[in-house]
Amino acid sequence: MNIASYIQDLLYRYECVVLPGFGAFLSQKQSAYIDEKTGQFFPPKKLISFNRQLLRNDGLLANYISEVQGVSYEAATNMVREFVYDLEISLEKGEKTEIGHIGKLYLDEEDKLQFEPNNSINFLTHSYGLSNFGVTELQREIYKKEVAQLEEKAPLLFTPEKRRTSILKYAAIGLIALGLSGYAGLNIYSHQVSQHNIAEQQEAENQLQQQIQEATFVIDNPLPAVTFEVEKQSGNYHIVAGAFRVEENAEKKVKELKEEGYKARLIGANKYGLHQVVYSSYQTRREAINALYKIKKTNEAAWLLVQEL
Repeated sequence: MNIASYIQDLLYRYECVVLPGFGAFLSQKQSAYIDEKTGQFFPPKKLISFNRQLLRNDGLLANYISEVQGVSYEAATNMVREFVYDLEISLEKGEKTEIGHIGKLYLDEEDKLQFEPNNSINFLTHSYGLSNFGVTELQREIYKKEVAQLEEKAPLLFTPEKRRTSILKYAAIGLIALGLSGYAGLNIYSHQVSQHNIAEQQEAENQLQQQIQEATFVIDNPLPAVTFEVEKQSGNYHIVAGAFRVEENAEKKVKELKEEGYKARLIGANKYGLHQVVYSSYQTRREAINALYKIKKTNEAAWLLVQEL
């Protein structure tokens, strides 16, 4: 199993591939260009970047793994979680982690995640097989002579001063055109990412509304209201101890974990109807990863859930 290879496959076809709970790889098309200093021609390609803010699972990666390997969606999701966990541990150790031929991830001196793209592969399918090439100095001189001969045969003659003025004029027009195209491309790319985020948020709200509707009951003889003072747990990073079909078993697990000293609690049922029990919740990813690393020594099945409750 190589999750990185599946991410590479999807980057050829999609502009956003999310690693749930970790971040997303994004691709942006770059037009062909010529390096005036070296004379090298570069074909169009996709530029790969990484966004730490896109965390929600859109199902794209897990569905693809499920289809390719012939396993259930839940099994594919667990594979992705294990990959993210190993990636987090590697980064915590200060290592540079290479994600296939996509690029490298590492933490800088300020503990911020950095991404170095690997430019050896062009993820733009329309440019498959194309590589950069250059024109030698001798060829450029030959082209200059041919151009000069054509200018001599041309019906209109230009003085050097007028020719220089024309060149500057067209260069200025070219720069303006490039600036406008780059600005338009940036707006299109930003709009696509925004649409992706809006779709993810809408899906989460629909799921929440459905759970609320399914959990609505009518009680003829309600019990008297009782007020408890409960210590409030906050944070979007949760260490999951397990998920139970029967709620009584989940409550029993919470009690056991509290006796062991954990701030365990139930966080509700997932989309499969399983009642989830967490060891505790944390404000930052680093705190959660450190706690998960210790818990894994006694419970290999524990995993990190990133979710706003």
